[in-house]
This record gives sequence, structure tokens and C-alpha cells, in this order.
Amino acid sequence: MARFDSSPGKADSPDPAQPASAGTSAGKRKRTRILAGAGLVAAAAAAAVVFPLALGSPTPAPPAASETAQSSSPTALAPAEVGPPVTYYKQPGPPAGSPLEKVEPLNVDVSNDLVGTSLNKGAMGISLEATDLADPDLSSDNASMVKLLKEMDQPVLRFGGNAVDRRFFWTSTGEAVPADYKGDKTHPVKAVGPADLTRLKTLLEAGNANVTLTVDLGHYNPARAADMAKNASQILGDRLLSITVGNEPNGFVFNDVKTDGYSLEQYIRELKDYANAIYAVAPNVPISGPGAFDSKWWQPFVDADLPQKKILTFHHYPLSNCDGSLPQDSPTMANAMSRQMHDRAVDYQKAALAVGHAAGLETWIPETGISACPGSNETSRTHASALWAADYALTAAQLGITRISYHSSLLTCKGGPPLSAICSAGAYPFGNGQMSGRANFFGLSMVAELEAGKFMKLNSSGGGLAFSYALQNADGSTSVVIINENDPQKAAQTDVTLNLPGKPVTGTMTQLSGPSYSAENQTVIDGAKTEPQPVAKRATVPGFAYKSQTQQFKLTAGTVTVLNFKY
Repeated sequence: MARFDSSPGKADSPDPAQPASAGTSAGKRKRTRILAGAGLVAAAAAAAVVFPLALGSPTPAPPAASETAQSSSPTALAPAEVGPPVTYYKQPGPPAGSPLEKVEPLNVDVSNDLVGTSLNKGAMGISLEATDLADPDLSSDNASMVKLLKEMDQPVLRFGGNAVDRRFFWTSTGEAVPADYKGDKTHPVKAVGPADLTRLKTLLEAGNANVTLTVDLGHYNPARAADMAKNASQILGDRLLSITVGNEPNGFVFNDVKTDGYSLEQYIRELKDYANAIYAVAPNVPISGPGAFDSKWWQPFVDADLPQKKILTFHHYPLSNCDGSLPQDSPTMANAMSRQMHDRAVDYQKAALAVGHAAGLETWIPETGISACPGSNETSRTHASALWAADYALTAAQLGITRISYHSSLLTCKGGPPLSAICSAGAYPFGNGQMSGRANFFGLSMVAELEAGKFMKLNSSGGGLAFSYALQNADGSTSVVIINENDPQKAAQTDVTLNLPGKPVTGTMTQLSGPSYSAENQTVIDGAKTEPQPVAKRATVPGFAYKSQTQQFKLTAGTVTVLNFKY
């Protein structure tokens, strides 16, 4: 629906000291015998506090023959298995003075069985207005934009939105914009040509990103759309993933794109005209669509006889009842941070996937966000939006949706669309091109930085408002993501018991956190406004038990935690 583009928005204790050598020389064996039995248990417990070592649980061992005569104890214990020196992750605790509410312990059992879906690199993306193609800041010269793309690890930039059928004019010959294209000071009409695509390609290459484009259907002109597709295919090459014909055609009548009426049947006729014209000059470029927010438009698109490959797409803004007439759909914090929000997203995504799967089509969500309502609301710019974004993306990916893009704007952080995942510094409206990510961007980054892997089946119980996911990675390791949506101002840390499918030798952790649902500009990853550290540089899960299938630890509320275990 993308309506928001048209209106501006009004420590824990320190790490233990490093240990001495863990070697066991002959001179230490006598002391080891003295520590056997209950004494060893006490020593092991103390070591877990004093030394940053990953300790397993001590297990009984039969005494050696040479020791039988010297020891009258039948319960002598062998030393626990000990991993290498580590640094434990220090997550923030609840705010000082919080009225802590106890959270039911969370139990997660991860199976070796697979769900049948995968999380691939390039699944996460940013959606922008088609007119943004004319912006000179979309260039490899813009280091801030390159940085954001890299923090999303091979993302897709999608260009469409409300602008494409209203104030976007493609020309490869430099002709003047027709008089019937209308814009305003904040959202002017923009002409876009091959030079803009050439500049965009430099950004895509610098940020290792791909792109999907939308052609103007509001001003019916298949030949002009085909010319854009031809130039885009030649200039962008393999980085061009698809072309969409029109943006949300089911809303043309409601949004005054077509003042004389517009039907589903007319859309299918025009879609075929566009597809045939595009196929004639760019046959290898798939057509994605219908990009509608009405499910009645999905099946007719799937059934349309188009010559090129098709991809089913739909848009989804769960909380877009802007006038309060449907309380359950209003963009409130109570709705955003609820199990109902999660479950309703699952149901809607499943409905689209059923249509796509039945036809053997890939299914994408090229435009989404918590709400399409204009201006600010309770969820705008907040830490809660980061928690929602991460959970929504992982839910969609686990179900089988392969690409998800969050609608955004290149306008300013102050005064620009409040729900945009990225924004520019400087004076409203266009700023200075120094781009940065908001809270929801960091939620996306947490998912984007996960290793590509296959979703694993798991069972979870308890944990209050918490959602868990697991991935089997190519190197055999397991990644577990726990999104703890309990209120960070009120909820105590959650006790987690995690049962893994193997016996890990390392367990690392990275975490997105924030002080409250409503906190703005305070969402951080590992204490900083940046992407997660690479797995090899991450700190160890607190309380990590070396070679134990059962791991127990606490998680602070209002966090997205990614755990990686190598066996």
C-alpha cells in the first residue's frame, strides 16, 4: 500500500580473568586425585566463575587399578572436559529499578529433521520509490549507502511504490515529461533514463546488491515499459532479478490512479500487453506480480498466459487501519508486540504461498512494513519495530518466501516517513545523502547476517512472548535465533534451556537490544549501531557447556539473539 511515502511524519559483572594453562603435568596428578569426588565438583563450580573456560558436567569414572588400593572411595570422578579459553558475552540487563515480572522459562528442542525451506543470502531487501532512481546519491560514490547495503549482506533494492504510476517517467531519449504527470514539492515528478541505471549499477556492484524494477502502468504504454526493460537488462545484467508491471493495481481506483474505474480483468489484459512487449526485447527477465494487497488478484496473475517466467508477489502492511475503526488492525504498540500479530502474519503468508506453490512459482514480498498509515504512530521509529522486522522476516523465510523488502525512503530522518528503515541526514526533505539505518533496519541486518542454511524443525514452550528458529548451516553448525519480545522495561530475564542435535565445542552469541519498546534511536547490536560481528569474532554464550547437548542461559527481554554452535 505504501501510503506513508506521501506524507511526512510529524552490565553484567565483568569478564572473568584469563586462566593459566589447562595442561595436566605429572606433578599435578596427585592434586587431581585429591580433588576427586565432591571436592572436584566444588572446584569445577568455582572455575566456572573465576576462569573463562567452557566446562562440561563432571561424570563418574571407574578408578584405575593402581589407585584401587590407595582410595577407599567408590565414587571418584574424572575431571570435566574443558574447552579453550573464552570471553563470555555480556548482555544488558533490565533497566535499573524496573518492576520485574517473572517470565516462564523457555524450552527449545532442536531436531536434526529439516523443515524443507532455506534462508538464502539475498533474502532481505529495501524497497524504494521508483523516482528515487533519479537520485544521484544512489551511487558507489555514496559511502554511507554502500555501507548500509553491505550490512544487509547481498540485499535486493526494489524500486516501485506509489510514485511509479503517478510521477515516474522513463525516457531513453531525453524527451520532456508530459504535462499530465503531477507531483508536489516533497514528491516531484522525476524523469529517469539509462544514465541513472548506469549510476545505480555502480552502487549495486560496490554494495554487492541486486535489483527489481517496476514499470509505469498508470499511464498505459507497453512500448515505453519495454524500452525501460531493454535498457535495464543491457545495463544491469544478472543483477536485474525481475520487472513488475505497475504498483498495487488493485488500489488504482482508491488511490486516484484511474479515476474512470479499473478492474481485475482490465489489469490482466494490460499485463499481457506489457509482458509481450517486454519479452520481445528482454526475454530473460522474469515478470513479478501482481504486487497487490488484495488476495483476489493473486490467482488471476498466476493463471495469466505470459511468455516469460513469473514470480508471485504480494504486499503486506499488517497494521494499516489508520482511522481506528478496526482496533485489531490499528498501528498500536499493543498490537505490534503480540502473539496475534505473529500468528496473523503466518496465516497471510501461508495463503499467498499456497497460490504460488500450486503453480510452481517462487513467492516474494517486495514491499512490507508494520503499517502503511501516513505520519507517526506508536510503532514509528521504535525499538519494537526492530523486533517485529526480524520476526516477520524469519517467519516468511521459514514458510518458504524467498525475498522480503521493507519499504523505505531516501528523505530525511527528521520530517521524512517515520516507518522508513533508512533515512538521510540534513535538512528536510531531501537531506545531504548521508544515509543511516533506523531500528527496523537493524532488525533486518540481524537476519541478513545469518549464514545461509536450511531451517530445522524445533519444539518450543514457555518463554512468554518469544519466537525461536533454527538453521543447519553448510559447515554443519547450528544457528538458533530467539526473538524475546517480552517488555524490556518490565520483564525479567528469561531462563532458556536449549537442547541441540549435537555436542558443541563452541557456542557464540550476538544480540540486538534496546531499553524499551518505544525507545527511538537506541536500538543497538552488540552495543553499537552496526551489523553483527562475524561468527568467528563473537563472544561465547554465557554458561556455555562444552560438548553438552543441553545449554542453559538467560536472555534479556526485548532482544534478538543469534546463537551459533559448532560440533
